[in-house]
Amino acid sequence: MLYLKPANTDDIEKEYLFVRDIPEDENGFINEYHGISREDFDDALDIIIANSVGERLPEGYVPATTYFLWDDDKIIGELQLRQHLCESLVNGAGHIGYYIAPEYRGKGYGTQGLTMLLEKACDIVPEEEVYLRVQRTNPASLRAMLKNGCYIHHEDEDSYFVRFRKEIS
Repeated sequence: MLYLKPANTDDIEKEYLFVRDIPEDENGFINEYHGISREDFDDALDIIIANSVGERLPEGYVPATTYFLWDDDKIIGELQLRQHLCESLVNGAGHIGYYIAPEYRGKGYGTQGLTMLLEKACDIVPEEEVYLRVQRTNPASLRAMLKNGCYIHHEDEDSYFVRFRKEIS
């Protein structure tokens, strides 16, 4: 069964092994904890969890929740939801970033994980649209976004800037 679960201390061992192995920059998904030691991950996880409630944020950052995409008892992806936009996010990464482990790519996990995260985003973000960005060199991620009802808002030489219209009741 596929589900999203926020970063938490109960799953620290599996979270550590997953996060440690994500490259520093994978198609624009930045992982500042690449190669981190197990000893240092305790504090890193505390920071990740604190960030979700707006604590321990670096200057200029907004609250962001880190979710792991689980398939039964195995982590297959990491997804981040920035809870609102600041100027750098409007013209940059937007609300959502995600990473699917290479061995799970091309199997629909990115599309399904993004579906679940967009549902959460619609309940959390105050903006009328959810903002995403994808590098032109990552057509699989763009396809996952488009399959979820997103549209290309604009583009530059490196990226597509994608939007998802929230249903307004």
